[in-house]
Amino acid sequence: MNRLISGCLLTLGSTLLLGNTAMASEPAVCKNVRMGVVSWTDVIATSAMTQVLLDELGYQTKQTSASQQIIFAGIRDQRLDLFLGYWNPLMTQIITPFVEQKQVKVLDTPSLSDARATLAVPTYLAEKGLKSFADIAKFEEQLDGKIYGIEPGSGANTQIKAMIEKNQFGLGDFQLVESSEAGMLSAVSRAVKRDKAIVFFGWAPHPMNINQKMTYLTGSQGALGPNEGAATVWTVTAPDYAQRCPNIHRLLSNLTFSAEDEGRMMQPLLDHQDPLDSAKQWLTEHPQDLQRWLAGVKTFDGLDALSHVQFSPKP
Repeated sequence: MNRLISGCLLTLGSTLLLGNTAMASEPAVCKNVRMGVVSWTDVIATSAMTQVLLDELGYQTKQTSASQQIIFAGIRDQRLDLFLGYWNPLMTQIITPFVEQKQVKVLDTPSLSDARATLAVPTYLAEKGLKSFADIAKFEEQLDGKIYGIEPGSGANTQIKAMIEKNQFGLGDFQLVESSEAGMLSAVSRAVKRDKAIVFFGWAPHPMNINQKMTYLTGSQGALGPNEGAATVWTVTAPDYAQRCPNIHRLLSNLTFSAEDEGRMMQPLLDHQDPLDSAKQWLTEHPQDLQRWLAGVKTFDGLDALSHVQFSPKP
């Protein structure tokens, strides 16, 4: 009798263990998600959206803010798992060595396919004749010999510096003003208020395209990428992340955006709203996005995500 009871208990224990294993979506090592984030508002917005979803699914997400190079190196060194902000071609020169050495993996489909990034001016300056890269040097005095870029070490700044060093478009005597995104936008706002000339690095998606009457320059000759700044944005992970954590990989593959929607997601952040609160508000107001992003995704415990993750308006 004792042997029979022991056998039944062993069978029951094995059944429970197998049941729990079958239910678990991923191994425990996937529970902690380490995300790299650059200080660009679009990347902050999409990263916050991803963190909110992951946390709701039962994962524990930590964001690390750093430069592009440090993030790619962090993924290589297994200190970070993923990054939602690889702008192609702006960051291509920086990421290429990591890709060639198979130290990072770029997902198969871009998260954003209608992005743009190139030099821009206030529209009133374009109306005065500064419409192309070749026109910049003609306005050197009004521009005080400056082009306003973003944070030091960024791919955009590297490309602008290359133009200056090669005296491309006659820019040899110009100075690149390196700053944060916020610092650059503040300089643009000050110039606009005073009706001053300024050339700056602009991109879409970004609320700057709504808040400022701006014109993107043409005739770049591929200096900031082909097709006059046309760009795509991609998610980057550790090389074997899809095999180790397939459920998270499925979510990342589902997370696609449009430039228009991202611009709307970014505006609350520029108004100093908390990124995570803003993401939750978006998911509350856009249930169709929640349905699309969680399609085929499980919670960390292996349950259907769409049945267990819901966002409701605050009472």
